[in-house]
Amino acid sequence: MTEDFAVVGTDTGVGKTIVTAGLVGNLREAGVVARAVKPCQTGFPPDDDAGFVAEVCGTSAAATCLRRLEEPLAPQVAAEKAGRTLSYGTLLTDCERALADAACGVLEGVGGLRVPLAEGREVIDLVADLKLPAVVVARSVLGTLNHTALTVDALHERGIPVHSVVLNEYEEATVAERTNPAMLERMLDVPVETLPPLDLTDPTAVVSGTAELLSESLIGDAG
Repeated sequence: MTEDFAVVGTDTGVGKTIVTAGLVGNLREAGVVARAVKPCQTGFPPDDDAGFVAEVCGTSAAATCLRRLEEPLAPQVAAEKAGRTLSYGTLLTDCERALADAACGVLEGVGGLRVPLAEGREVIDLVADLKLPAVVVARSVLGTLNHTALTVDALHERGIPVHSVVLNEYEEATVAERTNPAMLERMLDVPVETLPPLDLTDPTAVVSGTAELLSESLIGDAG
């Protein structure tokens, strides 16, 4: 059985949803009933990460979103501005149930690890409390060494295993970009994968473009 895992990012907009959609889509094509779980979507609408995963996978059963807030801010801040109260304990319980409903549950983070979720708890607290290993999505360009290393170090300090780092929109356009994968592997001692830009208007391109990420080193045996 494929284990549950989290897809987290070094920042917002680094491509967590693309990687999540691709991995869930490939798992489902391999016969694994996988589902993405988004704890909280801010900036809704128009932002809808679970909706994108469902579109890529061709079924609403492939993704669920537990909370939605209008302001494109950290969940705790967005909730405060909307006059709503978010309970971390309830969110944790809801995540546990949603992950358990799938043969493989994939928790998609919200922004970076230190983004406040609720009651002073952050994304990294949720991943740790759910006891999920993590896939880290990062930018490919100059500056990613520092951001990625700090993210992986933070996960390790909380006892969270890191399956791999995925450098998104990898084009080998600069010397920094070409040397970043090998340097990160030396710095972090974790597998580093690269993902080229994908045609996001074509759902099949997201699944096929991420197929190589579905490896034993990344998320274990998918069979």
